[in-house]
Amino acid sequence: MSESKVKFGTSGARGLVADMTDRVCFAYTVGFIQYLECKGEIRPGKNSLIAVAGDLRPSTPRIMNALMLAIQRKGYCPVNCGFIPSPAVALYGITHSIPAIMVTGSHIPADRNGIKFNKCAGEILKEDEAGIRSQIVEIDENLFDETGSLFAQYQIERPVDKTAADEYKARYLNFFSFDVLRGLRIGVYQHSAVGRDLVTEIAQSLGAEVRVLGRSDTFIPVDTEAIRDEDIELGRKWAKEYQLDAIFSTDGDSDRPLLADENGEWLRGDVGGILCSIFLGAQELCIPVSCNTAAEKCGLFRKVRRTRIGSPYVISEMIAAENQDPSCRVVGYEANGGFLLQTPVLKDGQELAALPTRDALIYLLGITILSKQHGISLSQLVAKLPQRYTYSDRLQNFPQESSKKILSLFSEHLSEEELQNQVSLSFGNSVGNLVSIDYTDGVRMIFDSNLIIHLRPSGNAPEFRCYTEADSIICAKEVNHLVMHWLSNQR
Repeated sequence: MSESKVKFGTSGARGLVADMTDRVCFAYTVGFIQYLECKGEIRPGKNSLIAVAGDLRPSTPRIMNALMLAIQRKGYCPVNCGFIPSPAVALYGITHSIPAIMVTGSHIPADRNGIKFNKCAGEILKEDEAGIRSQIVEIDENLFDETGSLFAQYQIERPVDKTAADEYKARYLNFFSFDVLRGLRIGVYQHSAVGRDLVTEIAQSLGAEVRVLGRSDTFIPVDTEAIRDEDIELGRKWAKEYQLDAIFSTDGDSDRPLLADENGEWLRGDVGGILCSIFLGAQELCIPVSCNTAAEKCGLFRKVRRTRIGSPYVISEMIAAENQDPSCRVVGYEANGGFLLQTPVLKDGQELAALPTRDALIYLLGITILSKQHGISLSQLVAKLPQRYTYSDRLQNFPQESSKKILSLFSEHLSEEELQNQVSLSFGNSVGNLVSIDYTDGVRMIFDSNLIIHLRPSGNAPEFRCYTEADSIICAKEVNHLVMHWLSNQR
């Protein structure tokens, strides 16, 4: 791991494509398999299956091949699920009680990629990452050339098994009535998302009139937490041009949703998460510390549990919540919109099985159906929530040393006076007086002006993020721009 620079981030192992050689990806997969064997979850045999899928990055097919060869060499049978959403292959693994691996870099640029591991019961957690790291892996070096690439004779020819894609689609078509979206005009911004055709097919099958938008053969790194200016303009243009009720989209591996209202305005993932939770009748929420505080202010949930950022932390908290009260309906979501369902949901005699991993479809469908049930537009539905506004942005190619330096400026070891002086020095006096700081993940500062500034280095890439929350979107944006300007001078 130290040699390759490919490390575990907030969700899976990620790195530069140049560093993710066949040899490195092979080794990671062997380590994962050995770890599951040590835990007694799996054992080799001709009927022992491990599922593999991937997104649409140019490097993904090569990495999938390295993974399937590793699986085969360890005595297991790889199931090539093809290019499908991360939640689809995770669901397949959970349903059939087998491990599942997704090759994806999610929203990050195409010069990077990643591997997301799922145990038989779902995503690996942080303690599992430690177990994988501890494995001593032996590799047959005769498989690779001096660059770490597999020799041509070791290409795996496995036909695509469509079962995972079909079961994921059936999950929603069986749960919702066939005409639940009838009367709605929905755009699907496809870009290079791996689930673009599945999302389109499901929306059409549920009765919507669908307009396909922005399909791309070139990978586009759509980040649902830092929406590009061009996507903001496209959303508004498409909504007006085609008189749309909503626009559906996702990130690259289609586990994080993007939903725009009838005006083409993209909903913040953590605001949409509240609405999806309402639709599902959730009783307890497990959400990262960066999420919008309207979750608490709306008063609709028995308990809101805050975690570090990253789906493994959310999942761990959901498990704890369910263990405390097995009858409780527990869900989770992230600021990026990824929605996690810990416990099954019963509606109109149909059951939606638990899926404790990030999923985009339940978010897109649930919120849109909720607005239709209330007979109001998406923007009107959002307006019913407490009006707290969040805004986020990121600086890419941000050195790790600079990130550590920034966090140290607001260290918990400083006195209240020293912290207030540092705030004034960094951001001026307009942000207000510091009331408290949450160090759960990064530095989250709360001010008497009802303003929140949250500084945090990314766990997946050399990026630094800033989240701001305020009583108006104008204030949230202005403060975010102020902080981003300051951050850009701290490289």
